[in-house]
Amino acid sequence: MVVLIILILFVAVILIRTLLFKPQDQISSNHETIEFDGDRYVQTLAEIIKCKTISYDDNSLEDDKEFEKLVDKLPELFPNVTEKLELKRFEGRALLFHWKGQEDGEPAVFMAHYDVVPVEEENWTKPAFEALIENDVMWGRGTLDTKITFNGVLAAGEHLLSKGFTPKHDVYFAFSGGEEIGGPGANEIVNYFKEKGITPSFVIDEGGAVVKDIFPGVSEACGLVGIAEKGSMDVVLTCKSNGGHASAPSAHTPVGLLSKACVKMEEHPFKAHFDGPAGGMFDQLGRRSTFLYRMIFANMWCFSWILDLLCKKTGGQMNALVRTTVAFTQMKGSVASNVVPPTASMVANVRINPSDSSETVVNYFKQIINDENIEVTGRANAEPSHVSRTDCDGYRYIKKAIEDTWQGTVVAPYLMIQCSDSRHYDSISERVFRFSAMDVTSEELKGIHGNDEHVRLSTVKHSVEFFIRLMSQC
Repeated sequence: MVVLIILILFVAVILIRTLLFKPQDQISSNHETIEFDGDRYVQTLAEIIKCKTISYDDNSLEDDKEFEKLVDKLPELFPNVTEKLELKRFEGRALLFHWKGQEDGEPAVFMAHYDVVPVEEENWTKPAFEALIENDVMWGRGTLDTKITFNGVLAAGEHLLSKGFTPKHDVYFAFSGGEEIGGPGANEIVNYFKEKGITPSFVIDEGGAVVKDIFPGVSEACGLVGIAEKGSMDVVLTCKSNGGHASAPSAHTPVGLLSKACVKMEEHPFKAHFDGPAGGMFDQLGRRSTFLYRMIFANMWCFSWILDLLCKKTGGQMNALVRTTVAFTQMKGSVASNVVPPTASMVANVRINPSDSSETVVNYFKQIINDENIEVTGRANAEPSHVSRTDCDGYRYIKKAIEDTWQGTVVAPYLMIQCSDSRHYDSISERVFRFSAMDVTSEELKGIHGNDEHVRLSTVKHSVEFFIRLMSQC
C-alpha cells in the first residue's frame, strides 16, 4: 500500500510539473514593416562576393590585392558609412568603423569577417566568385560565412544614416580579414578597446541562425542565439616501442595499444551537462514541444539519463551541445607496412564544453586510458568562452529583432560548438552573443566551408532587416 501511494505521488508530481511547463512569454508579433531597398543590398553583397578574399594558413598563398579591392569598393557600395563613420585599420586586416552616438554610454559592437576559406573550384557546379544569381539564389564562397553579415551590418548602417538616424550610444562595426585562420584582427580591436577603456553594452557575431526541425517536438522555426562557444584543442597520444620486423611482433604493438586507447575514449564519453547554455535551450524550446518531450524536459531531475543515453547513441549536434566531444582524426605509424613503428601517434580533436577546460580534458584522457605506455599531451587552441548573461538589454534587443524579422520564431539561447572571433571579447564583456542573421536550411548549411555555397535572396534581405531593427534599438 505504501509503495502504491508513493508511486501515485510520483506520477502526480511528474504530470503536474509537465502541465505547468508552458511557454513563459508570447512570441512577439510586430507587423510593422521596414521599407528599404533590398535589391540594392543584394547587389552590394554580390560585389563583395566577387572579391577573392581567401585566407590560407600559408600566408604566401594569399592575394593582398583582393582584400584591398574589397576595402576600396566600400565607398562606392556604402557611401554614407564610409563618409560619416570614422575608420581605423589594424593588423590582421581588421576594420573598425565608429558611429558616434547622441550621448555617452556603453557602445554596441557588430562583428563579421570578410575573409573566406579556400575553394576547390573543380568540385563546384557554379562559379565560386561570380555571385551568380539563378532562381532567386546567389551562389558563391562567403554567401553564408560570413559576407552576408558583413554586408548586412554595413547595409543597415547605410540605410539608417540615409534616414538621418543617430544611435543613442556609440556603435562599432568590427570586421576581421583573417578569422578563418585565427588571425589577430579581432584581438587587435579588443586591445584597442582596452586601451581606450571601452566596455561594450553587447557584442554580436556569427553563430546561431533561424532554423527548423532541429529540436524534438517543436514545429516552429527556432532562432538560436549562442551565449557561449566551446573551446578547441588537439590531444596527442604517443606510444613508443623497440620497433622491429613485423614478422615477429610483440604481444602489443604501438598501433594496437593506441587503438585500444581510442576505443576506451569512445566508450567513455565526457560527462553530459544539462545546465548552462544547453539548459537554457532545453528550458525555452522544451516548453513548446509535444507532451512526451515536455515531460522529459520538465523533469530533468528524473529523466536526464534518458536524454544522456539518446545523445550518446546518436552523436551529432545534440550530443555536442551537452558534453565535451572527442573525434579521433589522425594516426601515424610506420613508414613501411612490414616494420613495427618505434613510435606511433594518434590525434583527437576535442571540442571543450564550458564546464571543462584543456587541463581537465588531458586529465580525463589519462584517467580513462590508464596506460603507462601511452603519453598524453594537449595542444590547446582555445579555451571555452565565458557564458554570457541573458538578463540584459543586449539579449532582449537581439531577441526582439529576431522575432520581428522572422515572424513566429521562437528565440532560445544555445551553445555554439564552433569557435569564432567573438571569444576575444570575453576579457571586456559578459554580454557576447553569437547569431548569424539568416534563416537557413540543413541543405544550405552544407555549403559552409563546403562546395556550392549559396543563399536565397530573401535571406540576404532578412539579414539587412534584422540589423536595421537591432541598430535602431541601440
